[in-house]
Amino acid sequence: GNVEGQFRLGVMYTKGWGVEKDYKKAAEWYRKVAEQGVSGVQFIVGAMYEKGDGVEQNYTEAAEWYRKAAEQGNATAQCKLGIMCEEGQGVEQNDAEATEWYRKAASQSVPAAQLKLGLRYEEGRGIERNNVSAAEWYQRAAEQGLADAQFNLGTMYYDGQGVEQDYSKAVMWYRKAAGQGDAEAQFNLGVMYYGGQGIEQDYAKAAMWYRRAADQGVAAAQFNLGVMYSENQGLERNYAKAAEWFLRAAEQGYTAAQFNLGLLYEEGEGVEQDHEEAIKWYRKAAEAGDIDAQSKLELINKT
Repeated sequence: GNVEGQFRLGVMYTKGWGVEKDYKKAAEWYRKVAEQGVSGVQFIVGAMYEKGDGVEQNYTEAAEWYRKAAEQGNATAQCKLGIMCEEGQGVEQNDAEATEWYRKAASQSVPAAQLKLGLRYEEGRGIERNNVSAAEWYQRAAEQGLADAQFNLGTMYYDGQGVEQDYSKAVMWYRKAAGQGDAEAQFNLGVMYYGGQGIEQDYAKAAMWYRRAADQGVAAAQFNLGVMYSENQGLERNYAKAAEWFLRAAEQGYTAAQFNLGLLYEEGEGVEQDHEEAIKWYRKAAEAGDIDAQSKLELINKT
């Protein structure tokens, strides 16, 4: 049949152009095109089977179509097949094969595959561990704007793994990832502003980045924000706000926050004084192994 015409019908049914939207019919037309060896459409059919769009979800079928497209050099399909090999979805789990597909896609500039390949080099999965290669692949994906890769590259510069340690480069990559909303990067950027690592020390900016990470639920950022409110660092001293942030971190099991919240309840700072509540939080921290909280409880028990 006419490949272009069949493909157009698939698109029309997918988008609802001039016909009622119908994924089942779209899948039928796409499959006709895919069976004629068009790699881009083989990928589409694979994705339909993976998601269960217009066909019954079937990972084995998805992997087969991704493989057909991947073997024809379709980079996105190569990356998808790598993920399925990594997770054992629709194919047998195989780290070495996953790595090979990631490499093929990565060398065709697919950022997700470059990130995956970097991770495999860093972890030594399906390939010999090599931090230099990991950093190189992270760099390629990072330069294409992938936030996870920017974060990982920042961490390698921070730790001096696979690259020469360079705090200012760590700051640069964390800032790029943080600007894209990566919570861990926002937290790390806050840490670097707080300590003046690779950048001029600035408590107000540290607090700003901690807040962004804290709003996304990073417990360490919530705790640090609480500390800055209680220590008058970059933020005007406000024990009530400190207590709010300590509570949010404490509820996530962050022991230092549980201890500090106990202190505020014991002293009645920012919260109404409440010895029972103080003991409750000290106990939680102590049970998690916090030595300060254990000492506090011992003192309370003696008096």
